[in-house]
Amino acid sequence: MEQVRYFEDIEIGASVETPARTVTEADIVRFAAICGHHEALDFGRGDEGLPPAAPDALIMVLTSGLGFRVPVPQPQVLAFMVMDWRFLEPVRVGDTVHCRMRITAKRKLKEGGVLVEKREVVNQRGEVVQEGEYKLLVARRPGSS
Repeated sequence: MEQVRYFEDIEIGASVETPARTVTEADIVRFAAICGHHEALDFGRGDEGLPPAAPDALIMVLTSGLGFRVPVPQPQVLAFMVMDWRFLEPVRVGDTVHCRMRITAKRKLKEGGVLVEKREVVNQRGEVVQEGEYKLLVARRPGSS
């Protein structure tokens, strides 16, 4: 049986880091095939002498997926409410990224609770390349008031 966490189990300031993942040309090809962003396949464009940059949206969704690989049980999410996201620096083929996640606020509601989670995508040099906030509606523990 999979263990879940409820709103009451999550404290402001709780943080976790995801495992890391290295971005490859194959990632860009698969991303382009799925979403139709075929301009991403022009590996000849971009900065001279540097590896190709990955589409910003690819990195955003890769690190979202890494969030499911953390060593703590996932909260019982009822709804993904809001995402506010910023793209700060390019991520290039060969870069290795991971995500730091921290709960910055919470608000109890009658049927659940809202969690605000700050996320920072960090490359192998320790640079924050993307950042943002998720607002999630999370289930309250059954029988809690």
